[in-house]
Amino acid sequence: MNSLGFDRAPADTRVVVAMSGGVDSSVVAGLLAREGYEVIGVTLQLYDHGEATFRKGSCCAGQDIHDARRVSAALGIPHYVLDYEERFRKAVIDPFAESYMRGETPIPCVACNQSVKFVDLMEVARDLGADCLATGHYVRSKVVDGKRVLLRPLDRDKDQTYFLFATTGGQLDFLRFPLGNMTKDETRAMAREMGLTISEKSDSQDICFVPRGSYADVIKKLMPEAEVPGEIVGIDGEVLGTHKGIIHYTVGQRRGLGIASGEPLYVVRLDAKTQRVIVGPKSALKTHTVRLRDLNWLGPRPLAEMAAGNGFALEAKVRSTRAPQEAVIQMRDGEVFVTLVSGEAGIAPGQACVLYSDAGEGAQVLGGGFIAEAVLAA
Repeated sequence: MNSLGFDRAPADTRVVVAMSGGVDSSVVAGLLAREGYEVIGVTLQLYDHGEATFRKGSCCAGQDIHDARRVSAALGIPHYVLDYEERFRKAVIDPFAESYMRGETPIPCVACNQSVKFVDLMEVARDLGADCLATGHYVRSKVVDGKRVLLRPLDRDKDQTYFLFATTGGQLDFLRFPLGNMTKDETRAMAREMGLTISEKSDSQDICFVPRGSYADVIKKLMPEAEVPGEIVGIDGEVLGTHKGIIHYTVGQRRGLGIASGEPLYVVRLDAKTQRVIVGPKSALKTHTVRLRDLNWLGPRPLAEMAAGNGFALEAKVRSTRAPQEAVIQMRDGEVFVTLVSGEAGIAPGQACVLYSDAGEGAQVLGGGFIAEAVLAA
């Protein structure tokens, strides 16, 4: 059994590596080539937004494509660039804008993995006769009882399972994550050892296609009708001011409200139907229960079985930067609810709730879903 789990020699195993032009995917290609695998690098050109293509932290455009080409040439592996701009716009950017118009806070990285990277790129890999698709994500996977499962990585600070919760069981069978047992420092050291010019390159940012971090500018450019003015209202219904459009606000936001108040006010909720921004004190942001949509379940048994009755205890993560916390998942009338034992402040519809078996090292990802509703405390 080789390091990728195939019962054959590395030289008889063809691997497509998704190369973004960054350190992580470059090291994956280098490691597999060093082990003797037949490695093919593939880079997707996803967007071209002028300044964004050359700024630090960009991904899958401009300089990144040149970097992926140079790394492949240095490693002596074939490399292909595929133009997926139109597909990326339809599958990721347009839904991103539409989500903000609905008063949500979307996570485009999840949508990109769901569609372009783990559907379209996987199809390309199969067309190339690959045995698997390898990526530079910091997650682990292994076969348990005949089924490949997704696990948290060794490097907790780089854990990317939050962005991969929507990966299906069928996709996991075809995916490999060689960096799951490495730290970021070890990866950079490996890049230096290989003599790769991108060894000190900055990591990509979450919203790679947004120039200068202004997502509202992107939305207005794509959908000028998205900027609809409305009222800023307190939780008691009092009108406190006006705004230019709910696309400029997210739940939990404090700065930039433009209203005077004797106490700090935060965005508590966005009402897309009335175009209202509802604000209140920090205490009003507290959430214990969320209702999920589009659940992807990866557990060992059907969710209906595990979440019956009083529910099933697990760990849940509602922010990419926070550690998972104790929670209970339940099914009520066909809907899925997750109750956070300690609660969380500022949870917004459109964000993800990712579920884990426990809080230990290498905990299994049981799946997750998008937050359809955050039930605020009374």
